[in-house]
Amino acid sequence: MMNTIEQYIASLRIKTDPLIDEMEQFAKEHHVPIMDASGIETFIGLLRIQRPKFLLEIGSAIGYSAIRMAKACPTLQIVTVERDEERYNRAVHYIKESNVSDRIQIIYGDALLLEDEAIFQKTYDALFIDAAKGQYKRFFEKYAEVVAPGGVIYCDNLFMHGAVLQADEDIPRRNRTMIRNLKEFTKWMMVHPDYEVSILPIGDGILIAVKK
Repeated sequence: MMNTIEQYIASLRIKTDPLIDEMEQFAKEHHVPIMDASGIETFIGLLRIQRPKFLLEIGSAIGYSAIRMAKACPTLQIVTVERDEERYNRAVHYIKESNVSDRIQIIYGDALLLEDEAIFQKTYDALFIDAAKGQYKRFFEKYAEVVAPGGVIYCDNLFMHGAVLQADEDIPRRNRTMIRNLKEFTKWMMVHPDYEVSILPIGDGILIAVKK
């Protein structure tokens, strides 16, 4: 059913941007994880409601979500971080090719090791975490401090394609620690005293945490 819904949502989008089409095709051919159709459309809808001015993204990949966000929100300024050199270079290329390059700053490095002033000298209205799923708690603890009170932290892939519903023994051994960490992060967030937290069962699961 979910694949059918994804296809239906994707079919409704009027494709008028060759660059976005090219990026989606590249991601499909090279197995680069980008947000699925329902996830990105929902996320963009939330941003249009929130109307943040400054957003920090952890996990640029090839720059797909950053470009989609910038195109959807004409006043949004984005700082995005990517640690994979090949994906970083591809993201730099696509951002330069876009018409929103003046509002996207991409930084190369491991977000868990960075102490870049370009990041920490700013305060953000929104933080989007879409990087190593087993490290979500560490990302959150490091970067939540730069989010202003009333700001929103978004996390994608809370369901990991249904893996969080499986017993440990049914999950491939190489993924067990990552899934365990992701589930523990989710439970930790749901009772966090400093945030109002919801999970949208859309796409691959989007966590929304509003900072008190």
